[in-house]
Amino acid sequence: MPSQTSIAVLPFRNVSSDAENEYFADGMTEEIINALSKIQGLKVTARTSSFTFKNQHEDVRIIGNKLGVSTVLEGSIRKAGKRIRIAVQLIRTDNGFHIWSESYDRELSDIFALQDEISLLVADQIRENFGHMDIQEQLVAPKTSNIEAYEFYLKGRFFFFKWNLPDIEKGISFFKESIKIDPNFDHPYFSIGLCYSLLGSWGHIDKVEALQLADAYFEKGAELGKQSVVSYFALAAHQFWGHWNYQLAYKNLQNAHELNPQDSDSIDFMAEINRSLGDFERAFELNRQALQLNPLSVNAHYTKATLLHLSGNYEKAIDIIKKGLQLDANFELLQHLFCITLIHTGKKDELYVYLQQKEIVPILVKLAKQLYSLFHKEDPLTSDYDSILIEISQLKSPLLYPWDIYLRLYSDRKEEALKLLEKQVTTNMGQVNCFKSDPILKPLKSNSIFKKLVNASFPDNTLSSEQGNFAKDKSEVLTADEITNYTAALKSKMEEEKVYIDGSLNLRNLAKEIALQPNKLSWLLNDQVGKNFNEFVNEYRIKTFQEKALDPTNKHLTILGIAYESGFNSKSVFNDFFKKSTGMTPKAWLKQHQ
Repeated sequence: MPSQTSIAVLPFRNVSSDAENEYFADGMTEEIINALSKIQGLKVTARTSSFTFKNQHEDVRIIGNKLGVSTVLEGSIRKAGKRIRIAVQLIRTDNGFHIWSESYDRELSDIFALQDEISLLVADQIRENFGHMDIQEQLVAPKTSNIEAYEFYLKGRFFFFKWNLPDIEKGISFFKESIKIDPNFDHPYFSIGLCYSLLGSWGHIDKVEALQLADAYFEKGAELGKQSVVSYFALAAHQFWGHWNYQLAYKNLQNAHELNPQDSDSIDFMAEINRSLGDFERAFELNRQALQLNPLSVNAHYTKATLLHLSGNYEKAIDIIKKGLQLDANFELLQHLFCITLIHTGKKDELYVYLQQKEIVPILVKLAKQLYSLFHKEDPLTSDYDSILIEISQLKSPLLYPWDIYLRLYSDRKEEALKLLEKQVTTNMGQVNCFKSDPILKPLKSNSIFKKLVNASFPDNTLSSEQGNFAKDKSEVLTADEITNYTAALKSKMEEEKVYIDGSLNLRNLAKEIALQPNKLSWLLNDQVGKNFNEFVNEYRIKTFQEKALDPTNKHLTILGIAYESGFNSKSVFNDFFKKSTGMTPKAWLKQHQ
């Protein structure tokens, strides 16, 4: 069963005449996801899983089942010049019922205020329909005073998330344009630094030069003195992948988690760090949390698969790899891991069948077949090992796994393999970040140089014990006397003043009526009264409807007319709640009681 207070924000549709405005729709979706993720008690599906449904027309009930959420937010954006029109609707995933919908027509300069308004209204609707959660007064703060700079930043993010070298380079160019327009906007600095650091850490560009460029942008971003998940995550990636400084990286991720406890990327990144250290128990737990928030994340599936592979659970690793490849058959890290795991388990037939897939690059086919032959001491496919190693060195994009080390190790060139491993470890290359537990490197693990590398890079298996579960203790928000007094005030407002007759009454309005903070009223209703806001208010409306419907002086009114006079403002809400309360339709109930 999905958590009742849970939501997936589906990618907003770009209905602008300019198809290039897709970046803006994606950015708007991401900002609302991030805003809602700050609310404790509301489970929000991460961006990656939500964007799986981009440009699809899946039934919301199926989406709810796949993502484990009770509601989805759909929307469309029309951007024209300096104006923007947004239509959104919040939908239940159990029955497809539209809880709430709204349209906005605003100046583009109001974009951050609009993001905040939509996020707060969505959160209010979920709270009123499903249960208590504390909602901050503001969920989205302006990131820059220049909307053009923000647009260039969104364009950079759009290309960054394509995860390939040409598009990342294009993303960098847009981030730089954003900085030109507003040098005080910090996000683009950290985004550029992250791009350079990752490209260097995996050998796409010269690492020394890349890290120097990254440091320069991080320094400029830090001078602005702002804090964000974007900045902390970028610094963590730089420290871990660029310098293998796992302690400093972890500290930055904890800072990111404090700002947004539901940022699944940060949580899964913590799992990756523990994976490299060899603390698989902690890594599995963190990865489990990440997958709860991001169930369709290919990267989180890859993290889980590597943990299973490194800990020796190869059959289970194969199952998770297959699930990941169903999500994205072109995810190269999974392709490499699948081949390596099949080689390790001796599944030659399955390996050769997989290598016939159209998504597999030719070099991987050659490498996998060669390593299988060497690993299992079959007759080698070719005795010309040097030519394949030269081919690896001449690739435009470096391989994501250290095949050059593997081939040397199993072709009786152990010293060469060890020397190359030492070079890649001492230069902190991403391809060998898990060398400490890599089962393919088992023949090297008793070597003194290998042990020295482990001690220099990842000497401890665990980080401090402070990195436990992230759940926060629940505590009562009102004293016993306050509960008694506010409950009495609530009863008076409902029974004597009948404020529920106003169809526009919401939780925030009712909180003002009894001079209580909305979060505290939400807690009082759900924790003490035992009903969410809509259940509480609609029970009074149902009772009033029944009294009015049986009053002969109202026989000239229709059922729906009486419902509206009782405080309902929606036919579907009235019929749905009436049937849940009485077990029959309003018409059937009236016929039985007249």
